[in-house]
Amino acid sequence: MLTRKQYELLIFIDKRLKKTGISPSFDEMKDALSLRSKSGIHRLILGLEERGFIRRLPHRARALEVLRVPENMAPGSFAPNVIEGDFRMSGAAAPPVGEAVQLPLYGRIAAGTPIEAVGDHSNVVEVPASLVGKGEHFALEVEGDSMHDAGIQDGDTVVLKRSDTADNGAIVVALVDDNEVTLKRLRRKGNSIALEPANKDFETRIFGPGRVKVQGSLVGLIRKY
Repeated sequence: MLTRKQYELLIFIDKRLKKTGISPSFDEMKDALSLRSKSGIHRLILGLEERGFIRRLPHRARALEVLRVPENMAPGSFAPNVIEGDFRMSGAAAPPVGEAVQLPLYGRIAAGTPIEAVGDHSNVVEVPASLVGKGEHFALEVEGDSMHDAGIQDGDTVVLKRSDTADNGAIVVALVDDNEVTLKRLRRKGNSIALEPANKDFETRIFGPGRVKVQGSLVGLIRKY
């Protein structure tokens, strides 16, 4: 799944390459997407590269190659920016141990470059009752490998308890600036909040007061082989 800006950038690069055979510059991409800084373009390109839509050609400046474009995707086909819906299971108490329960599966979430929205809100997934305690729970599919060293891999399904607070050091689903949703470890530093990856190839991002909202805390993980 792509964010709106990732989609717009991918289409812009693809059209420019087909027209001229030359990749657009960072300034041209920044102006085309009405962004204020080239650092935003860098994050978008990294996200497209991680998802296998483009690749940077080595030893060549400004050299990008479009590997694929999304099928049947239109710029308006994006879900809301916030994880919403009914997270509740029937009854307030935890289910009996040994049984399976169904949780809403809210699409894919980036464990790398943040995504603007979590997609399909129509699926459910069965999880062992032992992963679910009291309260409201939901599940997300992981995309990316920035939490690899915490044992969370691309393609895993994470189970989360709905909450708007979390302990320092907890792995959370966080909403950044009301338009980015990401899975990271939360660290409080004074009035600031750091969203910390578990992969040395990714940088910790630090945000000021009011910019990060916790939407859920990790309680379990499911992996298919």
